Amino acid sequence: MTSQPPSYRGYRFPPAIISHAVWLYHRFGLSFRDVEDLLAERGITVTYEAIRQWCLTFGLDYARRLRHRRGRQGDIWYLDELFVKLRGRQQYLWRAVDEDGDVLDILVQSRRNKRAAQRFFRKLLKRQGREPRRLITDKLRSYSAAHRTVMPSVVHSTRQYENNRAEVSHQPTRQRERQMRGFKSAAHLQRFASVHGVVQNLFRVGRHLLRAVHFRLMRTRSLGMWNEVTCAC
Repeated sequence: MTSQPPSYRGYRFPPAIISHAVWLYHRFGLSFRDVEDLLAERGITVTYEAIRQWCLTFGLDYARRLRHRRGRQGDIWYLDELFVKLRGRQQYLWRAVDEDGDVLDILVQSRRNKRAAQRFFRKLLKRQGREPRRLITDKLRSYSAAHRTVMPSVVHSTRQYENNRAEVSHQPTRQRERQMRGFKSAAHLQRFASVHGVVQNLFRVGRHLLRAVHFRLMRTRSLGMWNEVTCAC
């Protein structure tokens, strides 16, 4: 279990405002200045730099607590890597999602060779605590090589278009990249994507598949969990 609640000691604003600002930033495609304006409309005067610092200080902690509270995720893993240019250098954001589209893990690396794939596989296994029933990737040879050495007993599929679920999951990262005119560093990208993925898992409830009353119930539950883990109640 998570030991201690988030510590807001020394902060001028109450937990409810801090956690709400972090939620706005990661839940929607907003900039820090956008969040500043939304809070100002509610009579809360805070600078975008303070909001940025809140996201840096509390974002990863919130994400860790949400992962801890979330139940077992799917056993079909879709993996893909996204090309990202950081200060003129090519980097790769490795991402894994399950059959429901929930983000399982993310890792930013400078290469996409066998060693990089093995590292991501081992990170996934450590976080999930088990092997998947199926592993679905594109035809990148690094995946097949890592599969043979890290989890050879798992069924591995590389059929064309089967990996679209993982490719689609990159879209929010691309949108934020354009909005921010690029990420500043690999650490910046890793931090943002790690928090953003967990927040999206919590609030992505398949609205188009649910009746309105069921959607509102699930949204209320998601908001309740957010308030619990951030101690914003």
